Amino acid sequence: MGVVVREPTAARQGRRREGSRMASVCLPTAGSSISHSRLSHSSAPKPRPQFRLRVQCAATEEPTVVTNDFESDSLGRMKNLACGLIAAFAITTCSPVIAASQRLPPLSTEPDRCERAFVGNTIGQANGVYDKPLDLRFCDYENDKSHLKGKTLSAALMSGAKFDGADMTEVVMSKAYAVGASFKGVDFSNAVLDRVNFGKANLQGAIFKNTVLSGSTFDDAQLEDAVFEDTIIGYIDLQKLCTNTTLGSDRRAELGCK
Repeated sequence: MGVVVREPTAARQGRRREGSRMASVCLPTAGSSISHSRLSHSSAPKPRPQFRLRVQCAATEEPTVVTNDFESDSLGRMKNLACGLIAAFAITTCSPVIAASQRLPPLSTEPDRCERAFVGNTIGQANGVYDKPLDLRFCDYENDKSHLKGKTLSAALMSGAKFDGADMTEVVMSKAYAVGASFKGVDFSNAVLDRVNFGKANLQGAIFKNTVLSGSTFDDAQLEDAVFEDTIIGYIDLQKLCTNTTLGSDRRAELGCK
């Protein structure tokens, strides 16, 4: 986030671009709160002119501009504090609440929405950014051995979809919502499945070989006979995974569950 620090003038205000989104806060500077009495002797020091320093935080890449003689270090701390306060206020008052119970968008009515999985999410990639949701809910990809391999399905909505027996090696499913989906016997070898919600999904016999599972959750998922070989997963995520009662003793030993 670019930060612009400057003393406002009529000229700069006139050049401000229309439609730019910017937040500002005015801070009193040293000497601005001191009242000056009228001086009768001409040799006496003149009072320091009063002004306010305006700190503006904008989502631009403009360089920092300083138009007064303050030390840069003190001024930098002042502007960072002001911009931090503005950002905190904006987040707490304007940001939508993202929770586990968040509502999903309505089911897409596009006739080819299921076929979009064969193209994947070409914009957001691992960050899950998209121009429109990749809605694969209730689609049937059973035993698909060629169309899904290596595809990017980041942030895809997969609830109720059926992928049983499909080849999903090297697929990228970052931030996908796969609650209640069926992945029986799916090969996820070399796939990136970070931050995926597999709650209540059927993963019986799924193969997670050299698969990234960091941040993914498996609440009430069916994991009988699932293979975890050289899986990449964080310690906390592993502890949560180990609480799944459908994991057999062999799988628990393979994962290192205590």
